[in-house]
Amino acid sequence: MTDFKKKSVKDLEKLIIDKREELREFRFKSAGSRTRNVREGRNVRREVAQILTELNARTKVAK
Repeated sequence: MTDFKKKSVKDLEKLIIDKREELREFRFKSAGSRTRNVREGRNVRREVAQILTELNARTKVAK
């Protein structure tokens, strides 16, 4: 697991864009039944949630 607390806000925003794209690609692969690793989608969704949680915590602290 990547430690998101050590990354800057810009890095987190770029990472969230990349992870959402990765999740979109996974969904299209699963629609075509070409994927074998079904846990990949769960792991990507979990990472997206962790990044968003960290971003929300930082914005609350800033206010």
